[in-house]
Amino acid sequence: MTTPTVGVFALQGDVREHLRVLESLGVHAVGVRRSSELDACDALVLPGGESTTMAKLARTFDLFEPIRRRIATGMPVLGTCAGMILLGDRIADGAPGQETFGGLDATVRRNAFGRQVDSFEGDLRFAGMADPVHAVFIRAPWVEDPGPSVEVLARVAEGPAAGRIVAVRQGSVLATSFHPEWGGDDRVHRLLVDQIRDSTQE
Repeated sequence: MTTPTVGVFALQGDVREHLRVLESLGVHAVGVRRSSELDACDALVLPGGESTTMAKLARTFDLFEPIRRRIATGMPVLGTCAGMILLGDRIADGAPGQETFGGLDATVRRNAFGRQVDSFEGDLRFAGMADPVHAVFIRAPWVEDPGPSVEVLARVAEGPAAGRIVAVRQGSVLATSFHPEWGGDDRVHRLLVDQIRDSTQE
């Protein structure tokens, strides 16, 4: 099997850390700033950042529609924090006119946990993983009203946000409220890589 190429949306956001984790998993990891780079990718990571800015830059650089099409036709994608917002079919508390790529049949609430000062860390029980995932939340969203085809992978266990959905999967779309690229745990990224391998065997 050829080495898969995984792109990281690189016009804005938390790019380098994702590239580092992906490279450690033995895939070819590249920053994506134009459609020709996207064309060479087997999968894409939409990183944390500022979701409205990311969408506007994708429009400016003629990446918005190519990304939307690739997601709609089944390209494996991982969205983290702002990336989760960009995958939501519906946005709560979004900026006026905010656009998303879609692909996730759910409402994603922007800045659901509050402002930067309300950022926090915690351990999550994550479906299919024996040990908890240590999660870093920074101005994070959460998922509401997931559709019937959306699998809930993790919820906040305690505190004021207990029970809130913070990781989901729908087909080839994987999304987390938190930043799995921080802290040395590569298991969420492994799910994306496994998805690429599964899709090439179908």
